[in-house]
Amino acid sequence: MAQILAFAGSNSSTSINYKLVKYTTGLITDHDIQLLNMSNFPFPMYSEDLEKEKGFSNSLVELKDDIRNADGLIISVNEHNGGPSAYYKNLLDWLSRLERKFLTDKKVLLMSCSPGGRGAIGSLEYSQNILPRYGAEIVTSFSLANFGTNFNQNQGITAVELATKHGDALEEFLSKL
Repeated sequence: MAQILAFAGSNSSTSINYKLVKYTTGLITDHDIQLLNMSNFPFPMYSEDLEKEKGFSNSLVELKDDIRNADGLIISVNEHNGGPSAYYKNLLDWLSRLERKFLTDKKVLLMSCSPGGRGAIGSLEYSQNILPRYGAEIVTSFSLANFGTNFNQNQGITAVELATKHGDALEEFLSKL
């Protein structure tokens, strides 16, 4: 039984990426899941001055330890104006300053979603390029466009083709743990 840490790259209390992560983890029955709502993790904007003055917060160290203790990660990234959100980029900045290779040997199911037709593909591509620099192995990825049309709180992913792609991505990720 593997330990899986799951979270969205968004700190919004109404994050659709968090809804996708929560739905995805709800499909997993044979592993231990730790689901984090990042709206409970307010980190200040990274600066070298702030790092020198105050160091690293306890919540950041605890998050890094949770990542270290996980066998795999499920992350869904949001997008602002075609790229990663400031919160997500800031989170990566802080974690990589605490430990450069904070994702060493971590298998990742990388997802994204958006209310628009691109499915946050810009942030997904950014993450596919940057996370391996921190040691991650991106096992597979999934993007869900038009969230309001293709996702229902009670049913999950409603478009059959997208639900199949999502299920295949999840199955591939779990097979690598």
